[in-house]
Amino acid sequence: MLRGVLGKTFRLVGYTIQYGCIAHCAFEYIGGVVMCSGPSMEPTIQNSDIVFAENLSRHFYGIQRGDIVIAKSPSDPKSNICKRVIGLEGDKILTNSPSDFFKSHSYVPTGHVWLEGDNLQNSTDSRYYGPIPYGLIRGRIFFKIWPLSEFGFLRDSPNGHRFSDD
Repeated sequence: MLRGVLGKTFRLVGYTIQYGCIAHCAFEYIGGVVMCSGPSMEPTIQNSDIVFAENLSRHFYGIQRGDIVIAKSPSDPKSNICKRVIGLEGDKILTNSPSDFFKSHSYVPTGHVWLEGDNLQNSTDSRYYGPIPYGLIRGRIFFKIWPLSEFGFLRDSPNGHRFSDD
């Protein structure tokens, strides 16, 4: 009797560990469902919208200008941020001060990206903390799940072309 109970317990523990490892690999390398909070990506993503983030792009360096990504916050590594990629390494970025009177250019260094929220007046982003290392990117958001009225692929930035060509 004891032998049968121990056998079932060890099998259950083994299956739990096995499925836990599979789930970890799926969420780490394939993707998962994410709830976005805060106003920085409005109107594209509203507070409490639920989206799908895929993680394969970051592993294969498939992140492009215009993509919306989930990244570790450079100012608070315990939290994630949701921002749009404005510039890749080597790009020249037109930056504005909060007053919009002074404009300058910044270059994105090797191994970094420039991130900005779609709601420029209410976003703490690369204009505040500078370019972030590519390694902080956790995944690329491309599909909105909730609310159902907005179910589907995400639209382009409402801010248009934000990097400099000269």
